[in-house]
Amino acid sequence: MELTMVDVVPGQAAMAADVGPLIRQLRPALTAGEFADFAAEAHRQGLVFTAAYDAGGRCVGVAAHRVLATSRGRLLFVEDLVADRAVRSAGVGRRLMAELEGRARRAGCVRIELDSGVSNHGAHRFYHAGRMAIVALHFAREVPAGP
Repeated sequence: MELTMVDVVPGQAAMAADVGPLIRQLRPALTAGEFADFAAEAHRQGLVFTAAYDAGGRCVGVAAHRVLATSRGRLLFVEDLVADRAVRSAGVGRRLMAELEGRARRAGCVRIELDSGVSNHGAHRFYHAGRMAIVALHFAREVPAGP
């Protein structure tokens, strides 16, 4: 499948029409309005939305990523990576990861990192097949609302 990679920014029609629906496949609890708010704020914080378009102009995948300076070295962190359900296992995710690897290399990054939900076994198989290793555990705690 031939793909064209395009960075989409908040305010462009493609953000709501193409990127948002795919991110919402990954995060179904996110409403369209919540996605728009998130995309605008996260973009201001350096998040880049790279959309993969097929030869027919249909958005078939999205990677949301940013470069971070950390005590472990400069890295490209993948916030979200999703291929449209209709084209899963057709190479879209692999092509997006290859694009991200090139960007990481050009940005002087030493590694690509991402988090994956513990129950997302299909994604884990994909990441392992792409020679990614589990190198840390990510811990979280909800912050209660209130004073």
